[in-house]
Amino acid sequence: MKILNICSIFIFSLLLLNCKGEKKVENEETTKEEVKQVPEVQKDEVTTLEIMLEPKSESDVSGKVVFTQASGMVNMTAELSGLEEGTHAIHIHEKADCTSPDGKSTGGHWNPTMQPHGKWGDAAGYHKGDIGNFKADADGNGNITFATNEWCIGCDDEKKNIVGKAIIVHQGEDDFTSQPSGAAGSRVSCGGIIQ
Repeated sequence: MKILNICSIFIFSLLLLNCKGEKKVENEETTKEEVKQVPEVQKDEVTTLEIMLEPKSESDVSGKVVFTQASGMVNMTAELSGLEEGTHAIHIHEKADCTSPDGKSTGGHWNPTMQPHGKWGDAAGYHKGDIGNFKADADGNGNITFATNEWCIGCDDEKKNIVGKAIIVHQGEDDFTSQPSGAAGSRVSCGGIIQ
């Protein structure tokens, strides 16, 4: 009887260990499947475009605009020279075509949402190209920085994609009310936003 009990316990122990071993294998396989299903985390890509601005309307205004996209935001930094001292408007226009001497080959302000012209963020409406004004010093140098999540560089959203548009610097100040473009005067510098 003792021998039968010892044999029974031994066989039961072997079965128990065998079951535990099988269970462990199932867990390993499940873990492998779960790992395969976890989406791969991609590092946030940074996209940068550098645009050179050329003089228009017989001006001497030139400069550089840098767009940097990261984490869903586009940052713009513009540095200009050759300006008259004072306030000047800067906008994004419809087409990356700076071939005409007066810069009008770029079309009007970029306005994919069909809003009235205004100050950026105004509840009454504004164009996606309505960046605003900046000041030039007595030496004719000026700069402006701007950031928004309403733009993208080369994405599929036509209401956000700035590629294929142009940066225009105006001779005067944007009044933010005159339609359709703020009565900012002639276009004195132009650069196509091309990727």
